[in-house]
Amino acid sequence: MKVLILCTGNSCRSQMAHGFLQSFDPNITVCSAGTEASGKLNQKAVAAMKEAGIDISRHTSDSVDKYLNDEWDYVITVCGGANESCPAFTGKVKHRLHIGFDDPSHAVGTDEFIWSEFIRVRDEIKEGFRKFYQENLKMS
Repeated sequence: MKVLILCTGNSCRSQMAHGFLQSFDPNITVCSAGTEASGKLNQKAVAAMKEAGIDISRHTSDSVDKYLNDEWDYVITVCGGANESCPAFTGKVKHRLHIGFDDPSHAVGTDEFIWSEFIRVRDEIKEGFRKFYQENLKMS
């Protein structure tokens, strides 16, 4: 089973989703990428995941171009807002899904509020991908 998780920057939401999905089942091949990959991870996302017991600090922020020639069972976009603003994927894909989340890196306010947004989105991603995993991937 191969799953590619896509967003724009591949620094925050797709990385958290990647970490959670991989933690649910180490036998799944999980990759994440961005249409405009930032080349680095959002350090607040890394910290939020560490707090949840998952280390994503060694993940890399990769361009979607790296994966265009591969075949995927699922390609999942995680950009918030309209699905149309999410990246298109032209590779060989069995199933395309959109599970959208707000971008906590756009949060504005106090440090406490910004951190609370990272935690909120992290927890929403965990639940969204747990549901996806249980309904689509979990072998009974």
